[in-house]
Amino acid sequence: MKAVGVIVEYNPFHNGHRYHLQETREKTGADCLVAVMSGNFLQRGEPAIVSKWARAKMALAAGVDLVIELPYAFAVQAAERFADGAVRLLDALGCEELCFGSESGDIAAFLAAAKTLFAQKEEFDALVRAELQRGQSFPKANAKAWDQLRSVPLDLAQPNNVLGLAYVKAIWRHKLSIMPRTIPRLAAGYHDESFSHPSIASATSVRKTLRQTGQLASIAPYVPPTTLEQLRQYRQTYGRWHDWEAYFPLLKYRLLTATKEELRRTAGIEEGVEHRLKEKITVAETFASFIAAVKTKRYTWTRLQRMCAHVLTNFTKEEQTKTSDPTYIRLLGMSETGRRYLQRVKKELALPLITKAAKLNGDPLYEQEKRAAAVYAAALPEPLYSAALKEEYATTPIYASGMERK
Repeated sequence: MKAVGVIVEYNPFHNGHRYHLQETREKTGADCLVAVMSGNFLQRGEPAIVSKWARAKMALAAGVDLVIELPYAFAVQAAERFADGAVRLLDALGCEELCFGSESGDIAAFLAAAKTLFAQKEEFDALVRAELQRGQSFPKANAKAWDQLRSVPLDLAQPNNVLGLAYVKAIWRHKLSIMPRTIPRLAAGYHDESFSHPSIASATSVRKTLRQTGQLASIAPYVPPTTLEQLRQYRQTYGRWHDWEAYFPLLKYRLLTATKEELRRTAGIEEGVEHRLKEKITVAETFASFIAAVKTKRYTWTRLQRMCAHVLTNFTKEEQTKTSDPTYIRLLGMSETGRRYLQRVKKELALPLITKAAKLNGDPLYEQEKRAAAVYAAALPEPLYSAALKEEYATTPIYASGMERK
């Protein structure tokens, strides 16, 4: 059986994601589609709109065969570390190919760019440092440095191109056998906040519309019916969808009571930004107004969100250093095809396959995951808070047999 991997967040799963899966299966001849998916906190430092279990159900209903979790220590990170953890987990599970969406859609451009960056690393790093010294954010410094060094027409101002290049570099860095492949994103841009296509929209625009209207009908043209049903069930069970405003009181408490030295030990907090965080939190009344007040040319909204997530989950620089390697594969869900694939390869896997969270107690990666789960559930009142915590520890992998799949 040929396994092919995708790296996803599904926040929430929409028609563009369905197109990606269809194209991946068609172009690779995959027998088993494997999705490594961020948990309850995402790459841009946001809480997921619904839990990882609800999003795993969306993925399985849409045709994914195995859903595994990208641990917090990799998920809530800049592109390089995010890619490093995700690619290595897919490789450990025996995936022959990785298929990612990009604005470019040309894998030759990614391969050539990775070759250039490995061959001219010192020159590129010097160009990045020069741009950072001019006050640029890290993403813009990377893009501007690449423009000066560019050997192929790959636009690194585009977010999915940045991630795609990070995937290819991670494969090369670790000398993995997994083969990268890319398909072009369809219609909507990653950051688009409005609907401009009859059936394809970005996850950003889907979330924004859902929060503004509160009505599932407002996003119905852009997501599969199974996504609508999971969103409806989650809202019915827990009374809300998650966003940063729900966590703002917790964040304010943490920032007001933490010392500046404690904040300096937190992952992502550099260059004295803890002073700015402490200053602005005293008067901020919402998360959005707080980030707007702290944001500078150097400190982007995304970078600040990741800092805030690390503050909430108490993820330190020391822990970040200690959790640089994947140590397990946590299974969130599987189809019948996925189950058969695991039966064939489970004795050959490079990392232990985990189906019961209790087996991970004491693992540094999972200890951080438990803190993230506790924070994520804290947006809910009791007894829902305790129910959501129990879901993290007691839920066994979802089995998609009998689940409606489209």
